[in-house]
Amino acid sequence: LAVSPATVSGAWHALAGVGLVVSRGRAGTVVLPAGATWLPPRYRDLVGAHGEVRLDLSTGTPDTQLLPDLAPLLARLGSRALTTSYLDSPVLPGLETQLRGSWPYPVEAVTVVDGAFDAMARSLELVVRFGDRVVVENPCFPPLLDLLDQLGAERVPVAMDEEGMLPGHLADSLGTAPAAVVLQPRAHNPTGTSMTAGRAGELARVLRSHRDAQRTVVVEDDHSGQVATAPDVSLGTLLPERVLHIRSFSKSHGPDLRIAALGGPALLVDKIVARRMLGPGWTSRMLQQVLLDLLVGDEGITAVADARRVYHSRQRELAKALHVHGSTAVAGDGINLWLPVASERAATVHLAAAGVKVAPGTPFGAGPSPDGDHVRVTVGVVRGEFAELGELLARAAVA
Repeated sequence: LAVSPATVSGAWHALAGVGLVVSRGRAGTVVLPAGATWLPPRYRDLVGAHGEVRLDLSTGTPDTQLLPDLAPLLARLGSRALTTSYLDSPVLPGLETQLRGSWPYPVEAVTVVDGAFDAMARSLELVVRFGDRVVVENPCFPPLLDLLDQLGAERVPVAMDEEGMLPGHLADSLGTAPAAVVLQPRAHNPTGTSMTAGRAGELARVLRSHRDAQRTVVVEDDHSGQVATAPDVSLGTLLPERVLHIRSFSKSHGPDLRIAALGGPALLVDKIVARRMLGPGWTSRMLQQVLLDLLVGDEGITAVADARRVYHSRQRELAKALHVHGSTAVAGDGINLWLPVASERAATVHLAAAGVKVAPGTPFGAGPSPDGDHVRVTVGVVRGEFAELGELLARAAVA
């Protein structure tokens, strides 16, 4: 090949760094198999190749050390089941009362489902038909795009700024008569942006006044919930008859609880509840009781407040370290930081060679990116050494 041994060694090292090959000593270097085929396409792109890393900042999951301790609550549940009939209400009365009391607006109906994306899937399956158009933020959560592909829907990307979806761009998109508008009101994944109350009002006015959007349903995904520092802003305050608002408890109380609340007009929520009766029926009432205890108990309230404070601090610490080295990254809300880079591929390879994994930005794109390449960094799991990590990320950003 007319290349030096050092060049070959460097190539092998780079391939190993991104998880394409692994060295097995005397057994040689082996090409690793492709990722899990059971994952939808953009999930696979998000996960990327499987390789050994010293710091995985690609996951988008909360720091397990900041989640409330479930052991005492599980021990108190006892051995009795909480279900006496398959036809009981799917939501524990105490939990429904708690949810209604903390909802961002008076809501007609509320139910509980198996996580935020279960709520998203059931909402869109209800209101979207094959060939319908759905307005989404650009960028947005990659599995949402996979879901729209599965439904045979056409996505209509709308640009964002630091306050959320741009009203003028939304108005333009409504000319396609979309069946739904999907947005993340706070701690947007991947950018960390939170919608302001003023922007929510502008978007609501656009939706109310546009002649082609009178039947458009808004689906709001508040996936970060109580670990977000921004207020719980919702278009439902102004358009309660057209908004399905999702609140997840995965990042605040634990992904394995698999619980999210879904509230909105009874006409829509009751249909979702009825459809679930022909499937899972209800979300485990034992887990609902655990969540209720966490929401009202001092220990759970304190743990979530501490997590919110720590995530906020970690965002600022990493952004400050990045700025020292010339990065323009902006500290966001929640657990993710959206890092602008000169080249997504060069940045991910550079970081992988240092044992750090981040999520590539391409899977988040609902359309062409107006701001160039990015990678998503799950800053929420970074517990220290911000200066060193900031320098490494800044170098990767210009690689």
